[in-house]
Amino acid sequence: MPATPKKGRRFGGSSSHQKSMMANLVASLIAAEAITTTEAKAKALRPIAEKMITKAKKGGLHNHRQVVSFIRDREMASKLFDEIGPRYQDRAGGYTRVIKIG
Repeated sequence: MPATPKKGRRFGGSSSHQKSMMANLVASLIAAEAITTTEAKAKALRPIAEKMITKAKKGGLHNHRQVVSFIRDREMASKLFDEIGPRYQDRAGGYTRVIKIG
């Protein structure tokens, strides 16, 4: 039987490279609050960023540790929990947008 293709987007490299790339993109998005990247990467990044912002909205030590373990940057995690999370307290999702510029 032929192998079943994996679901989801692939951007080349190993799975650890892809996870690291997404973590770096999330950290850059938190730092600058806007980034320029390819449309495919932006579409793959969006659900991950939404989940991080939702964790920041909920707060708590466990959520903070989960965010730090993913993005590996304590300063960006603190910014996410102190500034970005409270900003979206009244919004129930849809924190990010993908805008085509090219």
